[in-house]
Parts: sequence; structure tokens; C-alpha cells
Amino acid sequence: MTLSQKEKDLLKDLKDQEQLCIDKYTKHASCANDQQLKSLFEQIAQTEREHLDTVTQIENGTCPSVNGSAKQMPTFTATYTVAETPQKQSDCFLCSDLLTGEKHVSHLYDTCIFEFSDECLRNTLNHIQKEEQEHGKMIYDYMNVNSMY
Repeated sequence: MTLSQKEKDLLKDLKDQEQLCIDKYTKHASCANDQQLKSLFEQIAQTEREHLDTVTQIENGTCPSVNGSAKQMPTFTATYTVAETPQKQSDCFLCSDLLTGEKHVSHLYDTCIFEFSDECLRNTLNHIQKEEQEHGKMIYDYMNVNSMY
């Protein structure tokens, strides 16, 4: 498979963003106060590693197959009440930061889906974008249950 220069440039951007996601989720997991949040961030960091691997495979000229099975969305129990505490404020900041990042990377994937000519690659990128949107939904669900949103 031959990629255009524009496709190669977009893949570089995707790799940079996926690495940033991995780094942020890993760092934020170590800073989170709530164990549910730590686990969520660690789980998403692993998925982001898979995304980086997929984008690297595309960059190397292959169209990796993607697992189309639906993942179970986590259910959260409230750790925090409406009252503001330093721990809640800190965890809310981490969530807000990562939710903003998910919005950005999802938008980048949206752009790439329209720019790639190969249907297999578009489908693969679309699959990753859907997972990025699911990450945002999980963060939102956590925030909502904990009176952060």
C-alpha cells in the first residue's frame, strides 16, 4: 500500500497524539485519588497503546484488522458527594484535562477518515475514533456519578 505525503503527515500527527494520550493517562493514573479513576486511566492507557501500535502498522504499509466486538462500559459508584474537597477537585481536574484531550484526538481521527483514500484504512481509523469517543463517555460517566459535571 502506498501512502500519500499528506497521509504520512497525518499518521505522524496521530502517533504524536496517541503517545501524548499514553503519557497523560499513565501520569494521571499515578496522581488520581480514587481507585476507580486510577483503574479507568490505566485501562484507557492500554487501549491508547493499542491505537499507537495500529497507527504504526498503517505507517509501515499494512491495514491491521480491528476487533469489532463491543467492550463493556464500566459502571462507577460515587466516591465523591456534591461537597468540594481537595481530592475531588484534583480528580476533577485530571478528568477534565483528559476529556479535552479525547475531544481533540477524536477530531483529528475524523479529519483523517476523510483524507485517507484506502477504504480499509478509513474503516480502521473510524474504529479507533469510536474507541476514543468511548473513552470520553467513560470519563463523562465517572464525572457525572461523582457530581463533577
